Amino acid sequence: MDNVSKAVELFGKGFKCSQAVFAAFSEEFGISEKQALQIGACFGGGMSKAEVCGACTGALMVLGMKYGQYDIDDLESRAAESEKALQLLERFKKRNGSYICREILGCDISTDEGRNFARANGLYVKYCTEMVRTAAKITAEMLEEDK
Repeated sequence: MDNVSKAVELFGKGFKCSQAVFAAFSEEFGISEKQALQIGACFGGGMSKAEVCGACTGALMVLGMKYGQYDIDDLESRAAESEKALQLLERFKKRNGSYICREILGCDISTDEGRNFARANGLYVKYCTEMVRTAAKITAEMLEEDK
């Protein structure tokens, strides 16, 4: 199963958007699926504040595993990771109009009213599944471009 399909499958099982995207790629970077699901758990729903889409956050974690700075003196890696993060967010925004959760959903899921509206109107299925697919697809494209 490819990473995009795996991310969509994990989301469909009930994992958060951030968990699904990060876990779909994690084993390629030496992190077990279980660990990735745990690490990504608090980032769904725009960090529960309807901010940056959790699918993007999961994708950014993947890019951090590939490009992230780990040597304090390696300023080249620091610049590269920032550039990759900006690229991902811009690509996502270009395809979806925004990378802000509340703008994508058209409601603020950080409130009870917003969560109830999203559930009642099937917004998680209607929009979030596609956001997971798009974030995973962009991530896969970016990783492939650098091979």
